Amino acid sequence: MERISIEERDDWRAQAEEVGFDFHTFDGEPYWDETACYRFSLAQIENDIEDPSEEIENLCFEVVDRAINDSEVMARLAIPETFWDYIRNSWLNREKNLYGRLDFSYDGKGPAKLLEYNADTPTALYESAVFQWLWLEQAMEREIIPAGCDQFNSLHEALVDAFKAADIEGPFHLASCQGSPEDEGTVRYLEECARQAGLNTKFLYIEDIGISPEGHFTDLDDMGIATLFKLYPWEWIMSDEFGKSVPESGLRFIEPGWKAILSNKGLMPLLWEMFEGHPNLLPSFFEDDPRISRLGDLSMVPGLAAGYVKKPLFSREGSNVQIIRPGQRPVSVEGPYGREGAIIQALHPLPIFEGNHTVIGSWLIASKPCGIGIREDNSPITKDSSRFLPHVIY
Repeated sequence: MERISIEERDDWRAQAEEVGFDFHTFDGEPYWDETACYRFSLAQIENDIEDPSEEIENLCFEVVDRAINDSEVMARLAIPETFWDYIRNSWLNREKNLYGRLDFSYDGKGPAKLLEYNADTPTALYESAVFQWLWLEQAMEREIIPAGCDQFNSLHEALVDAFKAADIEGPFHLASCQGSPEDEGTVRYLEECARQAGLNTKFLYIEDIGISPEGHFTDLDDMGIATLFKLYPWEWIMSDEFGKSVPESGLRFIEPGWKAILSNKGLMPLLWEMFEGHPNLLPSFFEDDPRISRLGDLSMVPGLAAGYVKKPLFSREGSNVQIIRPGQRPVSVEGPYGREGAIIQALHPLPIFEGNHTVIGSWLIASKPCGIGIREDNSPITKDSSRFLPHVIY
């Protein structure tokens, strides 16, 4: 694994605007960054990223199997009791999931370590699936990178196939919140994949969804919504006023209700409790667990450092995450989370390439690994503004 400085395409911004990738820059700073790329060997991708991703996904299914039958676990995850049966039934009915992203700390040498699972509303999908593949093809054509390079990226084809197999009848509604170009761009891309799969789609904003007197969700044309892809976290739904209508609404959600268990940072201590010592997992505990004291004995373990990371159960985009090291000021990101509780995770610092802290997002479509997206930041905490860089295999 190497970070290689390269020449950027002089017309990439115009291309991004043309295809609707209009969140390529945040506040005047680059989000998409092709002044460098990351190079992997095929063995690194297959053995260190792809295979562990599939294995971890299967471990996560075992966590769900446990959680839906354990009220103590559901309470630990701060999931309202009014949704326990709903989530349990969504799993027992085998409601299909679409996508998720496992975030790893990996330097190309040791086992990739799972930091968290963005299982419900992960973004950076369009740039992972489409724009970095376009970069690969053009970079080879323009001799920016050697001919014959490849990329771990079958995301687009997998998404189309997943929609074909989703058994969606009638209009398929897809929704994001107003005022977020990244979220809307992600949903518009998924809508295009669904259309390529032959589905009849209808985009709308979350804020425009209504509820009929009978308790059914409707769109702006008062049409009933039967199946809804929502880029809107389950924990927000469960705390919203209209969320009270969800369990009895008959509405099919993508992602399904059982994903609320996997998108919760409490997944990490549950995984560690059930599969302690797994090479791709980090020691993790709920914040009131006395076993946290064990973390003080781990600083000599390869890859781990003295200190720990505190993560709220519902944190997103690095918000309210704190990195605590003995004798140093904490590194943290402000945000609205934390009242729901937190986990404590052993500190496995992100690898640093030329001053950049790098995280690898491993994408799963219908629970199968299909590609990666790479983010880097000057800070050790990955945020919504962290840069996205393409990758190659050769």
